[in-house]
Amino acid sequence: MSKFEIYPAIDMRGGKCVRLLQGDYTKETVYGDSPVDMATQFASEGAQWIHMVDLDGAKAAKRVNDEFVLGVKKKLNVRVQIGGGIRSEADVAYYLENGIDRVILGSAAISNPEFVKKMLKEYGALIAIGIDARDGYVATEGWVETSTIKATELGKELANAGAETFIFTDISTDGMLSGPNVEGIVEMAKATGKGVIASGGVSKLADLDALKKYEADGVIGAIVGKALYTNKFTVAEALQEVKA
Repeated sequence: MSKFEIYPAIDMRGGKCVRLLQGDYTKETVYGDSPVDMATQFASEGAQWIHMVDLDGAKAAKRVNDEFVLGVKKKLNVRVQIGGGIRSEADVAYYLENGIDRVILGSAAISNPEFVKKMLKEYGALIAIGIDARDGYVATEGWVETSTIKATELGKELANAGAETFIFTDISTDGMLSGPNVEGIVEMAKATGKGVIASGGVSKLADLDALKKYEADGVIGAIVGKALYTNKFTVAEALQEVKA
């Protein structure tokens, strides 16, 4: 069993570090001018992983902020996972060939399931599946659309296709500092039988404890964004909190 990881989040828009409220592009706060500088700070506090999201890419359905993703990998001794705007095998190969450790496929799981299954077959554990849910149903296209597909059903289908890691976001909690939807995250882990990284809602160290409690059920980590940017706690404190 892999240890419970903390994934500091860097969401990029227009080359800056931002956070959106519940995925709403009109509710944006800028927290830094340089994704690479932000990642450097997180790494200096002990982060082993950096979770990066190309928000422009998610909206445009193509890579936009990739230079910053590669910049982080080049400069720092950290593992990097990237999501947002990855719609083709060329995109996946581009990131993996440039040393990125994990590529996240999200909206494509609904819009182009055959492509996602092909990537899982081709690249295995280097692919993570991002499942974003609103009221238990999958949301797509930068959270603009909600599908009629249940999040756990999609999870099961893709686990059968070879997915080993899922990133589960409950949109209603994202950026709200209201606590994660632990029940939904654990349900996803149990439904898939695979590793699930929790995303959205972490606001205090106790939230990390609440998630880590389900490590044996497959909850393998937490993505932390706004809580770090608003100084609720540091990466170092989060890592200390989940230390076995």
